[in-house]
Amino acid sequence: MGNTSKRPSILEALFPIVFLMVLLAINIKVFGTEGLSGSNQLVLIISAAVAGLIAAFRLNVKWGVIQDGMINSISSAMSSILILLLIGALAGTWMLSGIVPAMIYYGLKVLNPTVFLLAACVVCGVVSVATGSSWTTVATVGVALLGIGKALGFGEGLVGGAIISGAYFGDKMSPLSDTTNLAPAMAGTDLFTHIKHMMKTTVPSITITLIIFGVIGVIGNPKGAIGQVEEISTVISNTFAINGWLFIVPSVIFLLIIKKVPAIPVLLSGAILGAIFAVIFQQEVIRNLATLLNMEGGISLQSFKIVMMALYGETAIVTSNEIVNELLITGGMSGMLYTVWLILCAMAFGGIMEVSGMLKVIAEAVISKVNSVGSLIAATASTGLFFNVTTSDQYLAILVPGRMYADIYRKRGLKGENLSRTLEDSATVTSVLIPWNTCGATQASVLGVATLTYAPYCFFNIISPIMTILFGYLNWGITYYSKKEMKLINEEEIVA
Repeated sequence: MGNTSKRPSILEALFPIVFLMVLLAINIKVFGTEGLSGSNQLVLIISAAVAGLIAAFRLNVKWGVIQDGMINSISSAMSSILILLLIGALAGTWMLSGIVPAMIYYGLKVLNPTVFLLAACVVCGVVSVATGSSWTTVATVGVALLGIGKALGFGEGLVGGAIISGAYFGDKMSPLSDTTNLAPAMAGTDLFTHIKHMMKTTVPSITITLIIFGVIGVIGNPKGAIGQVEEISTVISNTFAINGWLFIVPSVIFLLIIKKVPAIPVLLSGAILGAIFAVIFQQEVIRNLATLLNMEGGISLQSFKIVMMALYGETAIVTSNEIVNELLITGGMSGMLYTVWLILCAMAFGGIMEVSGMLKVIAEAVISKVNSVGSLIAATASTGLFFNVTTSDQYLAILVPGRMYADIYRKRGLKGENLSRTLEDSATVTSVLIPWNTCGATQASVLGVATLTYAPYCFFNIISPIMTILFGYLNWGITYYSKKEMKLINEEEIVA
């Protein structure tokens, strides 16, 4: 707790949280999906100020400690911010180059409304398992699938829910995923034991999710029509030079990810390759944009300016079809700035709460109420969700509860994979449901769909924590130490 001279009471610790939630509820009611444009950020700044006042005047925490807490918290999110900006750049060049339009074009040829939602979830799951990254999956195939779904007549929230459900299933189960490696490290178990143990709750959760999307596809009545789909396909093919060569770029990017190349150089490579392919294949698109923007100079100068604009700013390709026009707008890096602003404010709030000791007090209060295996797992899952809400970062939502509960699980005879599974079933998957969490804010920006619009349809993310709690109370799929193993653990603790 830094230089804190007074331990916070539970009421003092809870007050900033309650204040934040009440103010956010009012803000969402007033601004709705426009909250990301600034009002949500201000709510977090005001809530951080409230937490800071309590820390300074009630707990005697020095300003230097509070400031360091905010800076350290923000620093932990810098890699996510850089990734977010590069995703914006990649989205811009992949649209300009025709890569995303080509995915939409071919997707409309092979997918029909009955199987689309189920297929979208499966495709994103497969890609995410292969890449280990839900963010990359959503930013690439997810964006294309959203365009296909809207063209088929599905609501963007429903399509977003299918995309995110599949992407987070794959991220959770992939040995390449950072969270899938982080959770067992915190819980004291190995990676593949963790993945094998997760299957007990994850397979039922994704099965139920796929059934739901399958049923919606069968009984639903999307507004799209065959004639409209054909018109959209025709407009896209008339606007862009659609060909198989465009798929070289995503193939290279997925190969780099599978080879475990870090995300930042991968995304930068994808953005640059997209720019190169735009100049090679989409000269007509570039000329049309240059004419629309009254640009002077030859094609070389125009190409440079249009590509640079796609990387950093909004690019809107105009066609004769309004639906297609909605699909062909990207914001580049600048389109991510509201999200960056939100992340900075959220991490500042979380940093004050952590450095002042208020989060620790709340966590200890939860632990004191645990009296059974079921309640322990429920408390762990709730704590993961709580830290997603308060610290706005899924890594902290895994790290802090992992440290908090590891010793309790061990003393109660529960093996580490029980804890690691619960962390993944709660912290990993619920992060994307929180509008001000780095994951929720990012996916909302990347898809162009508000978090609260897609969240009700993220069935996998909603079912997973419920499933893990159910297994805990029913004592299903729980692994215990043997008496011999517990004896050794107790002996080690006595020696320590």
